[in-house]
Amino acid sequence: MAYRFSTNDQFNYEVLLALGSAWQRGADVGEVLTAASATADADAQTWCTTWSTLARAVRQQGERSLAGGRTISARDAFLRAATYFGTALVSVDACADPEELLRELFAETLDPPAERVTIPYEGASLPGYLLSPPGRSGQLPTVIANNGSDGPISAAWTLLGAPAVARGYRALLFDGPGQQSMLFDHKVPFRPDWERVITPVVDFLLARSDVDPARLVLAGISQAGYWVPRALAFEHRIAAGVADPGVVEVGESWWPRLGPDLRALWESGDRETFDHVVNGALGADPAAASVWRWRTKPYGVDSPYDVMVEIAKYDLMPVVHQITTPLLITDPDGEQFWPGASERLYEALPGPKELVRFTESEGAQLHCEPMGRAVFEQRVFDWLDTRLAP
Repeated sequence: MAYRFSTNDQFNYEVLLALGSAWQRGADVGEVLTAASATADADAQTWCTTWSTLARAVRQQGERSLAGGRTISARDAFLRAATYFGTALVSVDACADPEELLRELFAETLDPPAERVTIPYEGASLPGYLLSPPGRSGQLPTVIANNGSDGPISAAWTLLGAPAVARGYRALLFDGPGQQSMLFDHKVPFRPDWERVITPVVDFLLARSDVDPARLVLAGISQAGYWVPRALAFEHRIAAGVADPGVVEVGESWWPRLGPDLRALWESGDRETFDHVVNGALGADPAAASVWRWRTKPYGVDSPYDVMVEIAKYDLMPVVHQITTPLLITDPDGEQFWPGASERLYEALPGPKELVRFTESEGAQLHCEPMGRAVFEQRVFDWLDTRLAP
């Protein structure tokens, strides 16, 4: 079954993600389809304008509801607005006010409200939210929701946090290096050695009296399919992990789009010619240039050659033998960014592992199962509940 809402592959996928988030109240189907119709053949500017305009309108409705004491309506509106602002971020370089797209209001209107937290990190801090199930107290299992390369924190909520809290877990949402506020506000780029991020997160959680130290989960979406197992190779205080999907080498999602000739040129070490060819191609294709800027910004380097050098560092194979934490890996039909990587990671893991298929016949295909969220939650959290049973 093919879903097609835009001639632009990335835009089309973002529409699928937005529709899927409706399962956890992160979008309204009618709002998404209306915006998708207006952006079917859109350029970056039209995409950003359409989705950010929708987001502002929904946020304003939430503010009116909140002013009138209607907190449930406000909560739902703020969460939808966060989703739509995040969708607009795909074309961040075409947005007039990209900082506006980073504001999150939904967490404060949850019941109970999310607790803003500050996680000590290398002399500075990582911002986040800790969310708890209503009516539950004491030490609870906790899911660390590790976002991907470009999603807003509201996406970590709808994809991982909300289903965790609904099942009695606490959920920690945070921005790591290169993600959202850490990138745009603090100019901190990605890093391949993600254990340097997760170990401070674990230290922070274990210092709390309301977190069960024996039932910590590290779950990641999209590019966090690399970061989660990378962290687990070094951080062994986590009881179980989830990689959605499995990623062995982050660069495997880049080279098919660049082609074998450019790869050969890069491998030759001819930096000047590589940069000249790539920059020339981007100059002739504004749409491709917009995607390139968006994808490369979190790596913190400008030269195309140096970007690929940096991405080559994101390789699990040198440390995969150190992973002993039980790890669930999703394997959806039609995985478009890292095809085959989930199975490759599964085969390489030495410890307890499970490869969970998501198929087109059940509507749960494609990267991060955008239209199969109920199926995802059932399989993944049933597995976690079994693993973490007291």
